[in-house]
Amino acid sequence: MKPSFPSLSSYRRALCGFAALVLLGAALLSASDDLQAQSADAPDTVIKKAVADVAAAISADRDIQAGNRPKVVALIEARVLPHLDMGAMTRAAAGRHWPRATPEQQRALTAEFSRLLINTYAGAFSAYRPDTTIEFRPARLEDGGNAAQVRSTVVARGGEPMQIDYFLEKGSGGWKVIDINVLGARLVETYKNQFNGAIAANGIDGLIKSLAERNKSIEARAKG
Repeated sequence: MKPSFPSLSSYRRALCGFAALVLLGAALLSASDDLQAQSADAPDTVIKKAVADVAAAISADRDIQAGNRPKVVALIEARVLPHLDMGAMTRAAAGRHWPRATPEQQRALTAEFSRLLINTYAGAFSAYRPDTTIEFRPARLEDGGNAAQVRSTVVARGGEPMQIDYFLEKGSGGWKVIDINVLGARLVETYKNQFNGAIAANGIDGLIKSLAERNKSIEARAKG
């Protein structure tokens, strides 16, 4: 049986926390004094600066605002992916199956999962709204200060408040996002259920193949 992965439409918000926060736009950029008052390497400061950086890039490029896919993908690869620990996210999504995968399979699975998230992010950038506002709560540190949760509330004009939580871990490269929770939907947990079913049915190679086919399908529709 061919595995069914979350569709772009049904998980657009849950899989696009960074894209959702990008909707803050210039409102966040005006808070530069507040950012400077915080520790430069605090997890909530890292999130805020990342969002401000992406928001500025979108605001300055009408092609991106109009949904120019090559430019959107380039922006995601340059400004969003560096803040995600895709290795940790893929490892968590694969769960108990990860240690059984060969290094080549691990690299291929991470690459296809990253590609899937890029494809999903690209679709979400069409939701850009400059009048969206956001509130951050102070980061909650865990695991001796090496893990953190950054909670935020995003509100678009005329819309319901949307709770977005970021889970980060601190490594040699600083703070990286390892999971995102939107309205109770955890990105990694969602894919873990799907990955486990796919691996049980067709093995690691079957999962990699399914993800590759899913990515090709999304990219073909985008080109059409």
